[in-house]
Amino acid sequence: MNRWRRSVGEIQARRRQVSECEQAQSALSKVTACYQQMATCLGSNTDGSSLREELEETRALAHRICTGMHRRLLALLGETEQVQEDREQVERMWVLFLCALENFQQDLRKVSILQETFPLGQRKDRRALVNTGATGGGSEVAGRAATVQTPWVITEGEKRPDLKSHVLEIDGLLQEMLQRVNVPLWSVEPTQNAWAEGCGDAQDEDDTLEEIMEVEVVSQDNRASGCCNHSNCKLGCIFCLLN
Repeated sequence: MNRWRRSVGEIQARRRQVSECEQAQSALSKVTACYQQMATCLGSNTDGSSLREELEETRALAHRICTGMHRRLLALLGETEQVQEDREQVERMWVLFLCALENFQQDLRKVSILQETFPLGQRKDRRALVNTGATGGGSEVAGRAATVQTPWVITEGEKRPDLKSHVLEIDGLLQEMLQRVNVPLWSVEPTQNAWAEGCGDAQDEDDTLEEIMEVEVVSQDNRASGCCNHSNCKLGCIFCLLN
């Protein structure tokens, strides 16, 4: 009986960790998206010390999520006794996490280059900023990133590295995960079709561009007709869209 209770407890603990990793994956996607959006303001007229502080805070939050998720995924994938369904779910999260790390690393490199190209150490440095005509800044985006809930305590994780060290650290994480986990990327199957949310009903699949763009206009003698009389006139469809 004690052995049975222990096995049930292990299963519940494992599934709790899987659920935490799912929440962390969602949180990481939101935080890195906010970071990427704020990075677009670097070097523009909306750039400033507050933006760069907000970038650092968002990067620190992403670093804590990555550190905790990396540790948990390695532990889950290292277990031999695991239900097949749970195993496949963890492997999918592992692939998504690898992709998220690579994209986040690219954004870190871009931010590092832009901050070196547009330093803000002195007041005269602002003359080099590009007037893009944009207003506001990244404060609203940083506020959204700050409200993202993480599934574990914020104090978890090591001290945040500087920007360049963070890029190198992600290289180490990627190499470690690929070496310690033997899961071919092509063997992981998705749970839904690509762009499923953008697909319409089956009856709309055969609609041509002309049929989609066709509108009814009233001619001078009050007769309704199509906006284009030629069946293959795609240019007319474009003009209809512009008008």
